[in-house]
Amino acid sequence: MKAIRKAVFPVAGLGTRFLPATKANPKEMLPIVDKPLIQFAAEEAVAAGIDVLVFIIGRNKNSIPDHFDKAFELETKLEEAEKQEMLDIVRNILPPHVDCIYIRQAEALGLGHAVLCAQPVVGDEPFAVLLADDLIDAGERTCLNQMVDVHNHHHCSVLGIERVPHETVNRYGIIDSTVMSERVSKVKAIVEKPPVDKAPSNLAVVGRYILTPRIFKLLEQTERGAGNEIQLTDAIAKLLKEETVIGYEFEGKRFDCGGKLGYLHATVEFGLKHPELKKDFEDYLRTLVKAMH
Repeated sequence: MKAIRKAVFPVAGLGTRFLPATKANPKEMLPIVDKPLIQFAAEEAVAAGIDVLVFIIGRNKNSIPDHFDKAFELETKLEEAEKQEMLDIVRNILPPHVDCIYIRQAEALGLGHAVLCAQPVVGDEPFAVLLADDLIDAGERTCLNQMVDVHNHHHCSVLGIERVPHETVNRYGIIDSTVMSERVSKVKAIVEKPPVDKAPSNLAVVGRYILTPRIFKLLEQTERGAGNEIQLTDAIAKLLKEETVIGYEFEGKRFDCGGKLGYLHATVEFGLKHPELKKDFEDYLRTLVKAMH
């Protein structure tokens, strides 16, 4: 079994829930304090040993390649101003051994189609998929790090899963599974956004996947489903019939930054841990809460 070296980042979505902020700027570039969502996802992948980052981009997404590219003018100005700390931040967004590849998804045909666009780069290797708007705070042992360990042990596809409130299951892909060990389940079925009374469980698939290359052939055969898009969930449902697929209940806290409330939650909690801001920000919040009461 080959090591996981490549990660796919589907970032071609329109981000309509954040309009007008995302009219000209991708939602993945929205900052949590001072770092964009896409950088958190990229750092998570690199921490898990991945050295090829494949970004599936669409129109108006040029700021993502620009963010990971060298910025000669900015670096020159910071160097001239002797702002070494800021210069280091700009130069070290990613380690030098990491390669970034950008593939244009000409038409937004869904998550499954975005993953399929990565096939020429990924080839016949197992690979990771990270959705940047699911920000997962798991400390030093990142969510993807945990999933790579599970993959290396079981040698199969791994889905990141989380227990969600029963009344919200209709927002997720929900799995039916058999427990194998603590936090690890064998997936028997996966249902995209089931009605609350029809859901097989409250174990939801979130934006982290490790997939075997067989998924590409199945995606090619997958017809458009919900929203007239090619759904990754539909292809995974086919994969279940051919290979073992594991659900892994990761350790860590997920923030759904695809919605405004989750984004605000993440901003507040990361602000309270920010080395420069945490004390002043906490004092401000305490004062605010006191004033409200």
